[in-house]
Amino acid sequence: MADSLLDVVFDVVDLALDVSDVIDRTKQLSKPDLVEVPPDPKPLPAPAQRALAEAEERERKREQSDQAPSATDQASQP
Repeated sequence: MADSLLDVVFDVVDLALDVSDVIDRTKQLSKPDLVEVPPDPKPLPAPAQRALAEAEERERKREQSDQAPSATDQASQP
């Protein structure tokens, strides 16, 4: 008799823990995923802006000079 009563108590405790676990999982799933957004970028200081503009201009000129000979080579071929 005591064994069956003890089994019932353990079953009730086990059920209570299972219910508690399900409630915890439901709470976790109901929370939205938080995404960290980086702060707005700070503007570059004037010397950095000038250096960036110069580097972009050099790159643009290099790309134009790389493309120009190939176009003249193709035009000069019979």
